Order: sequence, then structure tokens, then C-alpha cells
Amino acid sequence: MEINGLLMDLKDNVVTCVTVVPAGEPVVYRRGDQLCSLTAAEEIPYCHKIALADLEEGDQVIKYGELIGRTTEPVGKGHWVSHNNIYSVPRDYESEMVTADS
Repeated sequence: MEINGLLMDLKDNVVTCVTVVPAGEPVVYRRGDQLCSLTAAEEIPYCHKIALADLEEGDQVIKYGELIGRTTEPVGKGHWVSHNNIYSVPRDYESEMVTADS
């Protein structure tokens, strides 16, 4: 199987597709040393995200091991995660900033 998806961090609940993946085709990615796959429930565009698990409305979307947004509606496993079904969550970057005193 050829890898066509990237899991950025082991905590992520989405994978980024590095090719267009037609509905019904597998998304193949690595989770550490393990080769994993799931079936695309709909076409996933190039460089877009696919859900690794069922997400309910308001669930966190995790990529790079970080919160990148929350779902605005349920998103099923294998479905496209896009600007149409998530919204950005503001972060308090000042509180996260590392200072010389830290």
C-alpha cells in the first residue's frame, strides 16, 4: 500500500491527505512504526483532512498534537474535515509564551 496521508502527531484525530482520495478508496498513513488505513467516505481533496474517528458537534479537532478547532456539526470517521464543519478556537498565545524567567 502506498502512503497517501500524514499523521502529524500521535494525539491527532485527523490525517492530512497528500493526494486527492476518491470516496471508497483507502487513506494509508503511519502511526509510529505501524502502517494504518481507513476508507474515505467521500472525496478528500489534496492537502485536506480526514477524520480518524466519529466527531460530535463541538468536539476538538487535533492536528500537530494541538487544538486547531472544534466541529460545528457531527463529522463521521472517514469524512472530510474542512472549513465547512469546523471553526477556529482562539488561543491565548501570551500565556503560552516562554520567557527567560521561566
